[in-house]
Amino acid sequence: MRKRGKTHVPRRRRTVVVTGATGGVGRATALAFAARGDRVALLARGREGLAAAADEVQRAGGEALVVSVDMADAKAVDDAAQQVADVFGHIDVWVNNAFAGVFAPFTEITPDEFRRVTEVTYLGCVFGTRAALHHMLPRDRGTIVQVGSALAYRGIPLQSAYCGSKHAIQGFNESLRCELLHARSGVRTTMVQLPGLNTPQFEWVLNRMPGRPRPVPPVYQPEVAARAIVHAASHARRREYWVGGSTAATLIANAVVPGVLDRYLARTGFESQQDEGERGGPGNLWSPADGPHGRDFGAHGRFDEEAVADSPQDWVSRNRTRMGMGLVAGGLGAAVTAGLRRRGWAPLRRT
Repeated sequence: MRKRGKTHVPRRRRTVVVTGATGGVGRATALAFAARGDRVALLARGREGLAAAADEVQRAGGEALVVSVDMADAKAVDDAAQQVADVFGHIDVWVNNAFAGVFAPFTEITPDEFRRVTEVTYLGCVFGTRAALHHMLPRDRGTIVQVGSALAYRGIPLQSAYCGSKHAIQGFNESLRCELLHARSGVRTTMVQLPGLNTPQFEWVLNRMPGRPRPVPPVYQPEVAARAIVHAASHARRREYWVGGSTAATLIANAVVPGVLDRYLARTGFESQQDEGERGGPGNLWSPADGPHGRDFGAHGRFDEEAVADSPQDWVSRNRTRMGMGLVAGGLGAAVTAGLRRRGWAPLRRT
């Protein structure tokens, strides 16, 4: 007698746009989508990084489209989205990940530098979202994933421009989400809040600190973030995902005792974001870091030895509904058992 096996239902091949796709979280996310067999449009400025990312996407099993674009240019972003639609037919998922930053006290950041960080990180997200909606709303389907950070809720020293931009994305996304719900749209938006990650950004970010930039420990591998983003793209009814135990702890503490965190970060936030060593290069604020040197930075930074490749909290976040149902079922079972005992019933025992 032949056993009936489970019917294999192939995954639907999606068209996914990833901004800031040449390095770090963007690179890892593009590869994670490619491993599903998706078509991945890679948006970034650096041509060397884009070429290398496209090669990796194809080797991972996806189809790649390279589009060189500055996310601070609204018209260029619209044109990039149209190019993706022309080649692949439509856009299913749009991941807003591109950002820029400056490591320095606020008083040492020039107005032009602060504006540039805001335009790339915040307005780049706004322009990307607008371009995505232009193609998604007529089809009444699609998902926009905003790549956030624990810093979208909790500002830290030396990153005022970046923190301000992530806070802005948080408010913008909440407003947009309400509008889509009001319209009963089939287009979804969600936000993934990330912890400190082992990415190359600390090699190319503009730095005016005495030491070499580094993420605040604990440090996670970018693949942890990529898995969360891919999951969020398929489960966008959830308004937000927290990645990493440090993100959860930071957001909860900031909601309860923000003043305590102010003082704690005033004492520790400067030292925890620096290592000994050279301050780094000129940064990628105004031009791609891979442009003049032809270097591909890839997904990982220099912190592989200390970075963790998994996060139990990430699993909890992705399985929150299942866990909640289990807790409810367990609670109901305990309540029923207690009620039966009060009425004189005893559980069956082995003799």
